[in-house]
Amino acid sequence: MKIFRTNQIKSIDQYTIDHEPITSIDLMERAATALFNWFRSKYHKNRCIKIFCGPGNNGGDGLALARLLTNAGYNALCYYLKSENYSPDFSINLTRLTDISSSVTLIKDKKDFPELYPDDLVVDALFGTGLSKPIVGLTAELIHHINLSKSTKIAIDIPSGLFGEENPNPNPNPVIAADFCLSLQFPKLSFFMAENEPYVKNWVVLPIGLHPEAIKHTPSNFFYTTLPSINTDFQNPTRFAHKGNFGHALVIAGSYGMMGAACLSAKAAVRSGSGLVTMHVPKAGYTVAQINVPEAMASIDSCDKHLTEFPNLEKYNALCVGPGIGVEQSTREMLTKLLSIARKPIVIDADALNILSDNIYLLEKVSTQVILTPHPGEFDRIFGKSQSNWERMERAIDMAKKYKVIIVLKGAYTRVVLPNGNVHFNSTGNPGMATGGSGDVLSGIMTGLLARGLPPEEAAITGVYIHGLAGDIAAVDFGQISLCASDILNYICKAFQHISKNED
Repeated sequence: MKIFRTNQIKSIDQYTIDHEPITSIDLMERAATALFNWFRSKYHKNRCIKIFCGPGNNGGDGLALARLLTNAGYNALCYYLKSENYSPDFSINLTRLTDISSSVTLIKDKKDFPELYPDDLVVDALFGTGLSKPIVGLTAELIHHINLSKSTKIAIDIPSGLFGEENPNPNPNPVIAADFCLSLQFPKLSFFMAENEPYVKNWVVLPIGLHPEAIKHTPSNFFYTTLPSINTDFQNPTRFAHKGNFGHALVIAGSYGMMGAACLSAKAAVRSGSGLVTMHVPKAGYTVAQINVPEAMASIDSCDKHLTEFPNLEKYNALCVGPGIGVEQSTREMLTKLLSIARKPIVIDADALNILSDNIYLLEKVSTQVILTPHPGEFDRIFGKSQSNWERMERAIDMAKKYKVIIVLKGAYTRVVLPNGNVHFNSTGNPGMATGGSGDVLSGIMTGLLARGLPPEEAAITGVYIHGLAGDIAAVDFGQISLCASDILNYICKAFQHISKNED
């Protein structure tokens, strides 16, 4: 799914009106019908629904929704702001609503604000994506009034006061704190930024039939990764395939006291279909590696407790370096040499990222395809501190282009930033995955997919999706609080099964 900026969505709306063709008021009716169907599927008619409408087309959506709810027997009460400039479609829908309902109130002053009760459903249709400056005055007071209530708050398209792309962090402006956001046709970029979570707790996309040609031909470098966009060709081996057909992964990982990270990563590479996996570990990790990952071969470093070298790279199809390796000086020297001579795709994770933060120049010397997998703290240490997730994303785009690397910026909606500037937001995963070792599993999954032959871009996007899906399936059985990295690892097979079933 493409994700568009708000000005692009406006252009797609207009293209639909011009080329379907359809009048703007009928397109608004289509949107209102999608909103109504969502309410009808979720709430009984015994709930009081209080709809607050601004003077523009977002308010027009709210008025049309109020009419459809009223006609269906819901208790819908509508409140609209006094204005000198109502949009034409707003005015048409106001007339349509007042023709069938007397429960329409003009808000001229604070005294017109209704009492809001915990069982009420409050619909925010004050301002949509066209907002370009902070809300002030009576509307700001109304937003404060709504936010103070314990009612369930439902925003149409976007919470009023929130901008579609960049927002200040922290945000001093009045914004509706929506429990649900019913986004029309596309999610908004601001939904994917952690600083906006207080305003967008849950969101759902409601298709409204915007013109497919406009969507196809409107360029975007932002995408939302869902199952239909995952390339599953790698899952279909021939009958006579053998382990040599599926690549050999080398996992350079572990140190004394940190062998768990190495085992998680190597086991994930095995689970992700690599034909062969070799673990390069310090001497102290030999027994741990052989017992915990019997499917992998062991390559033993000459040092007892940490890594100082790596094996000949010629026979390996993909490399992973970093999980649990520590930051000893000799390990730093090992990483420097590895990055200077590696010619196979390489996943750089964990302590290898910490070493890079002091030696970013190493990225300029790499002559192979690199996937970096930082969480926000690691990213900031490498590339500089950001004040918001929006700023961090923009910096990731710049750095991916500059160093020609793939950056997997981990977190909710993990974003895969490609060297061409495209950003793929992931749709799978849950908060229970924020646990030690989860990232080691992710690096192993991507390494296994690389060894199997996926191009680095696909290995990163697909690996992130499978990792999150495994966590989602595991959370069903174990719950999010108790979820641990081993659960994610053990459910990789379930994630692949899920993909296969949906492919069939």
